[in-house]
Formats: sequence, structure tokens, C-alpha cells
Amino acid sequence: MAHQVQGVVAASRGAPVQLTTITVPDPGPGEALVRVQACGVCHTDLHYREGAINDDFPFLLGHEAAGVIESVGPDVDNVAPGDFVIIAWRAPCGNCRSCVRGRPWYCFASRNAAQPMTLADGAPLSPALGIGAFTELTLVAAGQAVKVPSDASAAAAGLIGCGIMAGLGAAVNTGGVGRGDSVAVFGCGGVGDAAIAGSQLAGAHTIIAIDIDDRKLEWAREFGATHTVNARNTDPVEAVRNLTGGNGANVTIEAVGNPVTFEQAFYARDHAGTVVLVGVPSPDMKIELPMIEIFGRGGAVKSSWYGDCLPTRDFPMFIELYLQGRLDLDRFVSETISIGDVEDAFHKMERGEVLRSVVVF
Repeated sequence: MAHQVQGVVAASRGAPVQLTTITVPDPGPGEALVRVQACGVCHTDLHYREGAINDDFPFLLGHEAAGVIESVGPDVDNVAPGDFVIIAWRAPCGNCRSCVRGRPWYCFASRNAAQPMTLADGAPLSPALGIGAFTELTLVAAGQAVKVPSDASAAAAGLIGCGIMAGLGAAVNTGGVGRGDSVAVFGCGGVGDAAIAGSQLAGAHTIIAIDIDDRKLEWAREFGATHTVNARNTDPVEAVRNLTGGNGANVTIEAVGNPVTFEQAFYARDHAGTVVLVGVPSPDMKIELPMIEIFGRGGAVKSSWYGDCLPTRDFPMFIELYLQGRLDLDRFVSETISIGDVEDAFHKMERGEVLRSVVVF
């Protein structure tokens, strides 16, 4: 039986989102129906609304979510009704060339639900990142639902499904931050602050936060930054070098997605250091670097896609760290809102007033 629920839909490029009736089918083979308890308002949802991802309107927005399994279809054995889950937008297929090589975190055929969710008139919706969780019920591939301890706060846990995982993973998985390392993070929104928290967990001794907003820099200190630099009035490359004995940081993490800050991150790293791009650029952005600098500085220039995570491995681990009091996910939740407040939350995010607004059902 199909379910009629309310969902947040982006109907056309740049238009305000609408809260409207959508139809969610019962799960088919390999699918799970999730009753959403909380979903963060991520910048990627705004990218979808603006048409910066693709033009497959209308979009059912929301993807940073946690909830409870309502029902499952045939051939599902990883979750069962009543399980508390975080929804991932990576569900490794196990069969593609990357999975076969033992690198499922790069899966090239990640699974999504086969059945579409639709508008009331039957028009199919494009769920953001294959999830679409600004709604009471959402249909996903069962592999996207990762079971975690149920005593975690849904508002905090859901954030691991995207932004927090992206930042933590950029530091721990992609950047390989380790004990005694120095780290510089460019951009101190939710993803950047998660990279800072991940660097602290990994044992970095110097963690430098760079932004142009003093309020965000203050937040960064709360997540573990040992030093802050306001790039509006200070050369961040020179500042990072001064704070690292003139050498530059072992790992620099660009969490903005901008050519200017990427170049700063590139030159702020030590020789043989690593620069990680985790910020999402727009399709028209380009970078230009002298090849001799890429060659002569050595090290690695990497992009981090979803924090190079394996959800079934990483989500439960970070929830356990949260429950142990070692990873303060609650601090990322600036406010909880209703499903009708998503458009307003986008504007707060654009003004830099929040780390995360979280829709709570």
C-alpha cells in the first residue's frame, strides 16, 4: 500500500521549496521504508534547489537523516522493522570494479531504491543523493540503512549521514591525520569543524582553523582548533607557516570548494604534505597551479568523496565515540526546526548563522 505524506520539494531552479503531499510506495525487493526522525539541512540540498547538481527537477530534498525502519521488502537481512538507522548515500554494490578490488568506499554502482517516490499526481521525484528525507517516510535501498545504537540522539546521529562524515573522513580516512601531525582547515562550517574534531580524535597536536567569520572561528575552537586565523585580514598561508615552525602543515583540508582557498591550502602544506579537497565546488570553477610546484613539493593532492567512508564500518564507530563523550555531535546542532521551516533554514545557512538546522519529526 502506498503512503501519502508531506515532503519538502524543490520544483524548479532557484524557486523556494514547497511542503507538499508525496506518495511513498511500500518497499520492494532489497528496499527499506524508513520513518524519519530527524534530518539535517545540508548545503548540498541548497545546491539541488539551485540546480547546481543537475536539472532532474522536481527534487525531494533531505539526505542527512536518522530514523527507524518501518518495513522491509523481500531479500533484506541487514535491517529489520524497529531498527534505529542512519541513512547513507553510499551503499556499496559489492560487484563493481572498485568493490572487487577491495575498495568499497569508492563504489561506482552504489545502490538506491528501484521504485520512485512521486508527487500526488504520479510525477516521479528525484531524491537528493538517492535519499529524500525531508519527509515522514522515505524509501531507500536496504544497504543505505546502517543500524546504530538506538540511544543516540536522532538529531545528532543523522548528521553523520553526510556533513559530519565528510569532514571526519577527510581528516582521518583521506588525509591520514595521525599522532603529532599539524593540520590546517580552510572553512569552518559543519564539514570543516568535523574535520577539526576528527583531527583532534586522531591525535594532531596543532590544528589551525581558517575562515573569514570570527563567529565560525570561535565555533572551531570549541571543536578542537588550537589556533585560529581570520583570512579576511591575515595571509593564511603565512600564518600557517608561522604556526608550524616555518614549514607548513602536514595536512591541509579545504572545506569550502573555492579555487582561492584551495590554492591557499596547497601552499600552506609542508613539503611532502597532503592537501585534501572536501568542499564542493560549482561545475564552472577551475584551478591553475604551476606544475613545478606540484612536482617539487611532493606529497599528495587528494579529493575526499564522502570522507572516503565505508558507512557500515564508520557510522557505528563514530556513534560509539559520541556515546562515550569523545565526539560532541550535539554541538553541531544549532537549532531544531519543523519540516515547514526548511526554506528559512537555507537563508540562515547562507548568512552563516548556523552550523546545522535539523528538522525533527
